[in-house]
Order: sequence, then structure tokens, then C-alpha cells
Amino acid sequence: MLPKRHKVYVGQVAIGDDAPVVVQSMTNTDTADIDSTVKQVIELADAGSEIIRITVNNEESAAAVEEIRRRLDEAGYDVPLVGDFHYNGHSLLEKYPACAQGLAKYRINPGNVGFGKKRDDQFARMIECAIKYDKPVRIGVNWGSLDQALLAKMLDENAQSSNPKELEEVQKEALIQSALLSAKQAEDIGLAADKIILSCKVSDVQMLVDVYQSLAKASGYALHLGLTEAGMGIKGMVASTAALSLLLQQGIGDTIRVSITPEPGSPRTKEVQVAQEILQSMGLRSFTPQVTACPGCGRTTSTVFQELAQEIEQFIQRSMPAWREEYEGVEAMKIAVMGCIVNGPGESKHANIGISLPGTGEAPAAPVFVDGQKVATLRGDGIAKEFQEMVMDYIKTHYTPLSSSCGMRSISTGSTGK
Repeated sequence: MLPKRHKVYVGQVAIGDDAPVVVQSMTNTDTADIDSTVKQVIELADAGSEIIRITVNNEESAAAVEEIRRRLDEAGYDVPLVGDFHYNGHSLLEKYPACAQGLAKYRINPGNVGFGKKRDDQFARMIECAIKYDKPVRIGVNWGSLDQALLAKMLDENAQSSNPKELEEVQKEALIQSALLSAKQAEDIGLAADKIILSCKVSDVQMLVDVYQSLAKASGYALHLGLTEAGMGIKGMVASTAALSLLLQQGIGDTIRVSITPEPGSPRTKEVQVAQEILQSMGLRSFTPQVTACPGCGRTTSTVFQELAQEIEQFIQRSMPAWREEYEGVEAMKIAVMGCIVNGPGESKHANIGISLPGTGEAPAAPVFVDGQKVATLRGDGIAKEFQEMVMDYIKTHYTPLSSSCGMRSISTGSTGK
């Protein structure tokens, strides 16, 4: 039985306890470039990122935070911003109070908050800023920047042991101890436990699972999950999915980020989409209508169903930002786009609305099912458009319209399986 997690509020977003698992992302713009940073934050928020981290690494970026926050508020985006600090966070937070106030959370890496005698003082100064401005912190340990003094101490102790452990075991223990000891130090300074989130990131799937299983048993702090430096493309998505799914299935993890390397020219929002797909596929959250689509086989030599499935997916992606604001619960809708008579009608019946396209040699007709009942048969070149219209009609008649009140844009937390 795992300890109950403290509930931490990052702005208006709840993390831990009975709150749904929260999706995070991070910008890759120069934070001092206010226009680019605001633009990317809005793109990530529109994609569904509920918390967004920005780099605060120098005076120019710290000075920009106030204006970034102002512009986002003015545009109606109250998405919380997290400051990612390394090496000089203590001085930046003290010198730029508007930055300290404008951020919703501070990310502190105990491995590079300071070195030697300066480490404890600089860590304490950041925690004192968090207390002063009533902000939570994420104590984020990373094996690429692990506290070398702590690791050296633990390696020395291991070498003197009568039953020394393998190097990897000592590294795992050092990661966990770095997080827990730093959290205790923060509490000793005066930061409440419900203002602390922990993370211990590595880039190895099995090691990440082992570390978080131990960390989850050892404390009740809210936990941020992420496979650091997961990689590019399919490799990064598969590795992140494997690691996070194993932990989430055990009830471990209160907020997640998918750290995939963007391919040249690809949108930064890909990491948000992958995180959402992980949670939705596991039944933990609902973000957007799910499309069940046939993979194709020798019975479907035509590409009609592939093209229709793609059109429907793109139609949903374009429409979802407006649907989310207009119709309650629409993100849980299920749509089926199938390719032949074998599984087509059955899968279509399982969906809220589904279409079964003709396979090779089948009659050129596409039956449409709504909530398990056949309601129409579409024919001709306008099937895609007609089916999209039927999807829209289904939404209008089956989901409650939300009030059209104006105000700040808040990302819906959707459903939760926690």
C-alpha cells in the first residue's frame, strides 16, 4: 500500500491526492524572446498542456517573466508557468521579485543549485523565496546532474561495506536520497510538505521504474514522472510510454511530462499529445474523442478508409479546442472508422458513432451506427463530409452546451481514474 500523496496546488491546478494526473510540457524558446515564448506557451496550452515550464537561466529571461505572464493573462490564458532554475536561481529570484511572483512554481535541481559550502545557502535562499511568495517547488533530481558530493559519499560507504552493491544500485539510491534529503531540508527551512513535488529522472526505462517504485514507498510527496532525454521520434514515444505506463498502472505518478526530442520542423506540441494519449489509452483521463481505425489488410486494398480516418482525425484536432469550450464531456466520445465487413460493423456498434467502409469487392455502401444502432448508409464521393456532419450532429444532440461566459481560459481536467 503506497502512502497517500499530498495535494499541491500549482496556480489553480491540483497535483496529487485524488486529483487527475496532470500533463506538463516545456518551451524550447529563449525566454528572453517574449514574443516567441508567449506564442509557444499558447500553442502548448491550446494542445492541452496544463502546466508549462520555461527556462529562467539569466537576468534577461528573469526580467521577461513579468511581461510574459501579463500577455498571457491579457490573452485569456491562465496556464501556470514554472521557472526552470539551475546554478543561479537564488540570485535571480531575489533580484527579480516580479519573476518570483509571476511564476506558479519553481523547479530546483539539488545537483546544481550550488556546490560545496554554497550549496546549502543557495538552496535555502530559493526555498525562502518560495515561502515568501507562497509558491510550491519541484525538487527535480536528474542522473545527468546528480549531486556529486552525495554520490561520492555513498560510493565511499559502499566500498567500505562487507557486502558492496553494484554501481547502478548505489546511483539509484543516490537519486532517491538526493530528492528525499532535499525535501526534508526544505521542510526544515519552513516549506510545507504540500508545497513540495519530487522527481527523479533517468533515461533508462527499467531504472526509472525501480527508482519511482522506491520513491513512492518512501514518502507522501506528490510525484512528477518523466523519462528524461527519451529520444527522437518513435523511439522517444515508445520508451516514454513504456516507462510511464508501468508506473501509472501501479498508481505511481501525479503529473507527467514526455521529454521527446522534436524532429526538425515538427511542433513542440507533440509531447503534449503523447502524454495525453498515454493517459487516455490507460483510461485515466479523457482529452479528445477517440478514433478507432482499421489498420488495413488484404481485404482492404483501397485506401478509402485510411483517407477517411485521417480526415476524421484532422477534423477532430481542428475542432477540439472549440468543442472543449462549448460541450461538456465531448472529450470522452468514441468514433470508429472501419475498413470492411469483418470487424467494421461490430466496432462501429461499440462506438458512439461509427462508420464501416466497404472492403475490396464489397458493395459500395458505408453503414453508419449511432450508439449501437444502424441509422444510415452513405454512398458516393461525399462520404467523408457527410460523416463529419453526422459527428457534429451527434455532439450537438448528446452533449450539454457549456455557458458562453468570457474570462480566463483554463484547461479542463477531464475525467480521472485515480
